[in-house]
Amino acid sequence: MKSMESHETPMAFNASMLRKSFGHVPSGVVALCALVDEEPVGTVLSTFIPVSLDPPLVAVSLQNGSRTWNTLRDRPRLGVTILSESQGIIARSLAAPGPDRFKDVDYAAFDSDAIRIGGGVGYFECALRSEHQAGDHVLAVMDVHSVDVVTPRLPLVFHCSDFVAIGGKQTAA
Repeated sequence: MKSMESHETPMAFNASMLRKSFGHVPSGVVALCALVDEEPVGTVLSTFIPVSLDPPLVAVSLQNGSRTWNTLRDRPRLGVTILSESQGIIARSLAAPGPDRFKDVDYAAFDSDAIRIGGGVGYFECALRSEHQAGDHVLAVMDVHSVDVVTPRLPLVFHCSDFVAIGGKQTAA
């Protein structure tokens, strides 16, 4: 292996370059949803982190000022669905602004008001444990209260600003 001889100064960057660089890191796609006043509320996220087995914890990252998170954060339970590779349209719907996010989305609401999106790879029922400021985002750490995994579905991935299947095929827009 050849060692790097020169120690060049790292390239300066701007927010656009950083966003593009971050986009090269593929990440799973989850829907975070619950009933609020008997209406489904949710969003799609590409930052989902399995944190701990004991105690069972997961985390998600949301933009500061997210109106959806401001609505969901006080719910006693939240549903986190790992979206499958065939759910690119659902991901786009849940990511879009406006009241019709659930128009063509198959979902089930549980007694806890947590929502599970039909057709996903897996599901967690969670409760917010803590929030941590992280720059222009908030990291929400959640206790896992129940889990369900469906096989043999493959997960949807967010890569280079698009939803793609693990095999690299773009999903339906």
